[in-house]
Amino acid sequence: MRILVLGAGGVGAAVAAIARRRGFFDRMVLADLDPARAQAAVAGLDDGRFSAAGIDASDRRAIVELARAERADLILNACDPRLNPSIFEAALEARCSYLDMAMTLSRRHPKQPFERTGVMLGDEQFAAAPEWEAAGLLALVGIGVEPGLSDVFARFAQDHLFSAIDEVGVRDGADRPSRAMRSPRRSRSGRRSRSA
Repeated sequence: MRILVLGAGGVGAAVAAIARRRGFFDRMVLADLDPARAQAAVAGLDDGRFSAAGIDASDRRAIVELARAERADLILNACDPRLNPSIFEAALEARCSYLDMAMTLSRRHPKQPFERTGVMLGDEQFAAAPEWEAAGLLALVGIGVEPGLSDVFARFAQDHLFSAIDEVGVRDGADRPSRAMRSPRRSRSGRRSRSA
C-alpha cells in the first residue's frame, strides 16, 4: 500500500511515527504547505519508506498530480477541516481511498440562520457516497477523536454497558480552563485567593 498523508503537523507527524513500526505499507509521503516541516517529520524516522513533499492542500489539481505521481492507494487528510472539500474531491479523482479526521464543516442557512438548518457537518461528503461506491473506493470521514472515536465509545456503551440510552452528549472543552484551574487573584486585602 502506498499512502499520501496531507499535513505534516502534529497529527501527520504522529501518523508517520506510529506507522514506522508497522509493515502494512510500502511507501508513505508526508506533504505539507511547508516542505521543511514535512522533511523534519520524516528526517528522524530513518526509514526508506518515507519521503516528504511540499503541496498546497487547497489546490485540488496539485493533490491529484502528486497522488498519481506517487501511485498512492490512499490519501490520509491530516489538515484543517476547511481543506476537506479539495482533498476529498482530489482523492476521488485520483482514484485513492480516503480518510480524514474531521468531516466537512457545517454552514448556517443563508437567509434564516436561526430558524432553519443550513448544511450540516459532513453532509457534503455523505452526499458523495454514491460516487465513491461506483468507483469502488472507500472514504472514511470523521475518524478523529470527535466525532470518530467518541462515536465508537458511544456504540460500545450501547452494545455492552447499558440496557437503554436516552442521549449521548460530547463536550469539547479541552482548551478552556476549568474553574478550579484559574490563576489565583489577589483580594482587596492583598491575600491570594482562587476564584470559584
